[in-house]
Amino acid sequence: MAQQALVNQNNLWKTFFIFLLPLIATNILQSLSGTINTIFVGQMLGVKAIAAVAVFFPILFCLMAFVIGLSAGSTVLIGQAWGAKNVDKIRDVVGSTLFMTLIGGSIIAIFGVIFAEKILLGLGTDPDVMHLSLPYVQWMLAGSPLIFIYIIYTSILRGVGDSTTPLFASALTIGVGLIVTPILIAGYFGFPQMGIISPAIASILGNCAVLIYLMIYLNYKDHPLRPNTAMLKSIRHQPALSKIILRLGIPTGIQMVTTSVAGLVIVGLVNRYGAEATAAYGAVNQVLNYIQFPALSIAIAASVFGAQAIGAGREDLLNKVTRTALIMNILFTGCLVVLAYLFSKYLMALFITDEHVMELGQQLLFIVLWSILFFGASAIFASIMRSSGTVTVPMIINIFAILCIEVPCAYLFSQWWGLHGIWYAYALAFVSLAVLQGTYYQFIWKKKTIQKLV
Repeated sequence: MAQQALVNQNNLWKTFFIFLLPLIATNILQSLSGTINTIFVGQMLGVKAIAAVAVFFPILFCLMAFVIGLSAGSTVLIGQAWGAKNVDKIRDVVGSTLFMTLIGGSIIAIFGVIFAEKILLGLGTDPDVMHLSLPYVQWMLAGSPLIFIYIIYTSILRGVGDSTTPLFASALTIGVGLIVTPILIAGYFGFPQMGIISPAIASILGNCAVLIYLMIYLNYKDHPLRPNTAMLKSIRHQPALSKIILRLGIPTGIQMVTTSVAGLVIVGLVNRYGAEATAAYGAVNQVLNYIQFPALSIAIAASVFGAQAIGAGREDLLNKVTRTALIMNILFTGCLVVLAYLFSKYLMALFITDEHVMELGQQLLFIVLWSILFFGASAIFASIMRSSGTVTVPMIINIFAILCIEVPCAYLFSQWWGLHGIWYAYALAFVSLAVLQGTYYQFIWKKKTIQKLV
C-alpha cells in the first residue's frame, strides 16, 4: 500500500469519492443485516423472541458508546500519524487502543454475564420473556470483546485511508450471521436447535471469522496495519497515548448516550398519540436512517482526510476538505432527499400496510426530510474540528441542540400542532445544530493554531 496520505493525492474529489463508496456500502450492509436477523428471529421463533432480543438494544447502545468513543479517538491519531508517514506511531496508537479494548471488553464480558439477570430486572424486562432474554444477553456479553476488537480494527483501517477492507470484513461477518442464524434456529444439517441464542452464537462465529480473515489478508497484502510481531508487541499500556485517546473519545460516547436518552423521551411523546403514531414514527425513522448514511459517511471521511492533512503538515488543505465534504453532502444526501420526496408513498409501504398510517408517515417524512442536509453539514463541521483534537465544544453544541432545542421544542410544538409538531422540532434542531457548529467552526476554530497530537 502506497505510503501517501489520501489528502495529498492529486484529485481530492476522486479520492474522496473512492474512499466514500465502500464506507456507505458498509453502513447499509450492517443496517440490512440487523433487519434481516430480526426477521429470522420473528418468523422462526415468534413475537416473544423479538421482545427478548429487543431488550438487549439499550445495553448494546451503552457498550457501543464505549467502543465508538475509543475508535473515534484512535482514528484521529492514526490519521495524523499516517499523514506524517510515521508507521511506528501508528502501531503504538493501535496497540494502546487494542489494550484498552481488551481490558474493557473482558471486564464487561465477565461482569455482564454474572450480573445479566440483575441488569435485565433493572431495565424492567417482562417476566414472560426473561427466560429468553437472559441466555441471549449472556451470550452476547460473553462475545462482546470480539465485537469490540472487530469494530476498533475496522475503524483504525479507515484512519489510514482503507475503507475497502472494512467493507469485505463487514460482508464476511454479516454473511456468516445470515447463514448460521437460521441453521441454528431450525437445526438444519444435523445441528442442534439453539433457539434464542442462535443469533448470539452466529455473531461470535462471524466475528471470529472476520478477525482470522483480517489477520491473513492484511499480512498477505503487506498492509501497514497487519497484525505482525511488531504490532503485537505494541499491545500494552501506554499512558500518554491512552490519555489522548480517551480525551478525544469520551465526548463522543457522552454525545451518543445523550442522543439515546433524548430519543427515549421523544418516543414517549410519540406514544401518547397511539399505536398508529408509533408505527408511523418507526417507519419514518427507518427511512431517515438510510438517508443519513451518506451524510454520516461523508463526515467520517472528512475527519480522516482532515487528520491526515494535519499529520502531513498541510493545514492549508483543511478548507478544501471541508468544502469538498459539504458539496458532496449536498449532492449525495440531496439526491436521496429528493428521491425520498418523490417516492415517499412507496417507501412507507415497505413498512406499513394501513393506508391511514401510510399517509401519516408521508406527512411526517415531508416535514423533516429536507433538514437532513443540515444534519449532514453539522456532522462535517464537527468531524473536521475533531480531526485536530477539538472535541469538547462540538460535543457541548450537540448536547445543547438536543437538550435545549429538540426536546423542549418537541414538547411545546406538540402542544401547538400535535404529532406533527414533534417533527418540526427535529427539523429545527438539525438546522440550529448546523448553524451553531458552522459558526464556531468559521469564527473561532479556524483562527486557532492547529498542532499535531502525535
